[in-house]
Amino acid sequence: MADTDELRQQMIDAFGGAEYPISSPMDLVPALPDGPSTTFESGNFSMTAMELNTKLSGGDFPYDSAEGFVDDIVDELEAQDLV
Repeated sequence: MADTDELRQQMIDAFGGAEYPISSPMDLVPALPDGPSTTFESGNFSMTAMELNTKLSGGDFPYDSAEGFVDDIVDELEAQDLV
């Protein structure tokens, strides 16, 4: 089982270097340590940033902070029973 707090922190660390506000997922790519291949892992959950982009609805852009963006990602992953 995935630890959502661990995933949340991994994502905040990865997305935190972007210039906010962001208006699309593409605004995050330069901040990711391994680009779209950046992987988020916890327990039995493992997904790249690119895979996240394909699994999620697209978000409620613009976002003013990594925390707000990550909160929506984690909420949506939970709603889809992916974590």
